[in-house]
Amino acid sequence: MKLPHIPSLRRLFLLLLSSMIIFGTISSPTTTQANATGKLPKATWLWHTKLIETQTDELLSFSATEGIHLIYLQISTRVDLPHYKNFISKANALGIQVHALNGAPNWALESNRSQLTSFMNWIRSYQMTAEEDEQFTGVHVDIEPYLLSEWKSDINNVIKQWQANVLYLVQESRNLGLPIAADLPFWLDKYAASDSKMSLSSWMISKFDSVTLMTYRDSAKAVIDLAKQELQEAEALNKRIYTGVETKYSSEGDHVTFYEEGYDYLNGQLLQLDQLGRNYRSFAGIAVHDLVGTMDLAGRSEP
Repeated sequence: MKLPHIPSLRRLFLLLLSSMIIFGTISSPTTTQANATGKLPKATWLWHTKLIETQTDELLSFSATEGIHLIYLQISTRVDLPHYKNFISKANALGIQVHALNGAPNWALESNRSQLTSFMNWIRSYQMTAEEDEQFTGVHVDIEPYLLSEWKSDINNVIKQWQANVLYLVQESRNLGLPIAADLPFWLDKYAASDSKMSLSSWMISKFDSVTLMTYRDSAKAVIDLAKQELQEAEALNKRIYTGVETKYSSEGDHVTFYEEGYDYLNGQLLQLDQLGRNYRSFAGIAVHDLVGTMDLAGRSEP
């Protein structure tokens, strides 16, 4: 609709428009992007477990603003149980689920099965002492056996043991009545699963309830290109995939992280990534690594 050709009304409109811009009634592109990405379904990792002893409110307030609905919280026996209960209870009140996180490269070896057992037993004991709103709602593992020297010297044996330990973890999670997910690299489709015609990526996706891909690149298109094969595999298996992005400094190069580009650029790319991901039924959302890194990135963008 055109404005009437009345000078006084035009002056009034321009004055009002100027006031809105000056006083911030009209959002800047940066603010708009931040608000929009706050509505995207996101997951994140919290490795610095000791922070829940002193910074629970800050961590959860930021998470709620960012639209984070799922936190993978690493388990540490150096943190007393009341801190977990307080953190999870407050997270639940904000609509944020918390999954118990742990893992190490040697968790792929059957000789270290006792470490997996200890982790699952810790969760079992915790759940028995916690009220319903204080309980974990899932299990999340980060194993990454390709960091072991054995991956180069005896890869087929490592893959076979890794699969055996995954089956063990999945069964233990079923016994607890909890879903289980895992972090996986984007290139497992290049390997064959042991004693199976499936790719290793398809096999892993078929066993876990969902998978978070470490598709760490600094553009939405690059992320989705890396995830495409697994997203298609997950569609066939009726499973869910989170695409992961990195916010922390990486020695692997600037192209794997948004650390150099900053918070505003990250938000713009997350909006694009969400749109691209929605072309796949298996797309569950975006996982941002990690919570502390994202908070630091946002802090650096403040004037």
